[in-house]
Amino acid sequence: MFESATEAPREPASECWLVAVDGSVHSMRALAAACRLASERSALTIDLVNVQPWMSKEAAQLELVQRGWTSTATARAWLEKQGFGWRLHVWMGEPAARIVEQAELLSSVGIAIGARGQSATEGLLLGSIVQQVLQRTRGAVLVVR
Repeated sequence: MFESATEAPREPASECWLVAVDGSVHSMRALAAACRLASERSALTIDLVNVQPWMSKEAAQLELVQRGWTSTATARAWLEKQGFGWRLHVWMGEPAARIVEQAELLSSVGIAIGARGQSATEGLLLGSIVQQVLQRTRGAVLVVR
């Protein structure tokens, strides 16, 4: 886990939204929506989760952190500009399982995730990460198109 340096996280993780961030415009929309909801509760900290695909042990030791750091750079900079603190959690593995696992570990308020706008049929055929998160979690999920 990494924490912001310029705006230190203020709230315990159980008071924060967990936002799945992969560097896409969809995840940035989810981040913006989660920040609006957090602001309504006077929370100024967001937990970010980034899941990288499986890689060898050697590759993970060398690249996992860097890949996560790079793919969340825009999100982290945006949060700092908005005055939010952040905590970054980088995992390796199956995205939906890791996102739900992180939310449960932190007792997050909810999970915010961006959707790519696939039709129901496309989502079923491709095994949409959003669909899988919705099926696996017991908590709140904010899906942002």
